Amino acid sequence: MRVLILGASSTIAQATAKRLAARKIDLVLAGRRTEQLETMKQDLEIRYQAAVSVKYFDALDFDRHEAFFNEAVKESGGLSAVLLMYGAMGDQQEAEHSFAVARQMIDVNYTSAVSLLNIAANYFEGQQKRRKRGGFIGAVSSVAGDRGRKSNYIYGSTKAGLSAYMQGLRNRLHKSGVQVLTIKPGTVDTKMIEQTADDSPLIASADKVARDIDRALGKRGRNVVYTPWFWLVIMLVVKLLPESLFKRTDL
Repeated sequence: MRVLILGASSTIAQATAKRLAARKIDLVLAGRRTEQLETMKQDLEIRYQAAVSVKYFDALDFDRHEAFFNEAVKESGGLSAVLLMYGAMGDQQEAEHSFAVARQMIDVNYTSAVSLLNIAANYFEGQQKRRKRGGFIGAVSSVAGDRGRKSNYIYGSTKAGLSAYMQGLRNRLHKSGVQVLTIKPGTVDTKMIEQTADDSPLIASADKVARDIDRALGKRGRNVVYTPWFWLVIMLVVKLLPESLFKRTDL
């Protein structure tokens, strides 16, 4: 098995890479911070004797996405899975007054994901024509996309779009035997929230999220994973609130 991790320097991606490497799964680490990724590569190879390679990747360089993906396939000898694990969460107040800030979140969290995962989907469909049925596409969305809240609705809307896209992609690729997994973490202890997070018991470690991703990888019955699990219950309650009441909340 060989997994391409897009945005491999993110905190969740690093924790996931360790778990996959421990299972002797080959990895292609892709991202802009290649020096950091080279350090990760050396650590994973020494610690787990895994086969790891590094490739430069820029989520916003849309014109290079297809060439990047094709090169990753050729250089690695073929891919079994693609994990999209990067994201951007700008300041909500800034995004309300600056479209540049809002657009950064839209392009990173949604536009680039559609560009890349369309390419990945076409690749796995092409593999089916070569009688190589199967494959895996996973993307980190967020519980923030389950309902728009005034505290982060611009970020949440990008994740809602990504979740809807993944749902449609899952429908499209079902007959091809490709598992499409939407990963919905709650609040995770990462650099993205270090300026705003407190000591809430709802904050999970990146390793906990990585463990849930690892468990879902390759399990055909898994379509959506809330991580930690209790966010499924929390968001169910939030989604069931009538709009007449919800709009009065201070969430």
